[in-house]
Amino acid sequence: MSKPNMKWKRFLDAWTGIVVAVKEEAHMKIHLLAAFIVVLLAYIFRLSVQEWLVLLVVIALVISLELMNTAVERAVDLVTKEFHPLAKAAKDIAAGAVLVAAVVAGIVGAIIFLPHIVNKW
Repeated sequence: MSKPNMKWKRFLDAWTGIVVAVKEEAHMKIHLLAAFIVVLLAYIFRLSVQEWLVLLVVIALVISLELMNTAVERAVDLVTKEFHPLAKAAKDIAAGAVLVAAVVAGIVGAIIFLPHIVNKW
């Protein structure tokens, strides 16, 4: 396979990974719904370019970490189906990374949206 075709295949493989996560992971659906609502509100409130950029970065961070969490969970499940403290720790730590990002994204969203909400009323 030629180099341009390999690069295209790698892109398609990555896209397939995203599609699989969206189809099979409930939390990914929740994150995407939240992202859709945030983008809709950003449009409604006519946020500044800087506010849009910050929101898009935190949305990408949460979704990216959810993808990584899914990858860690699948890799651990591939190695062992039995309970092992290290397997549990790996899964819990990956999930914790998503939780931290989601909480910070919520705080960022509140900081950005609250002044717009207050000014509307």
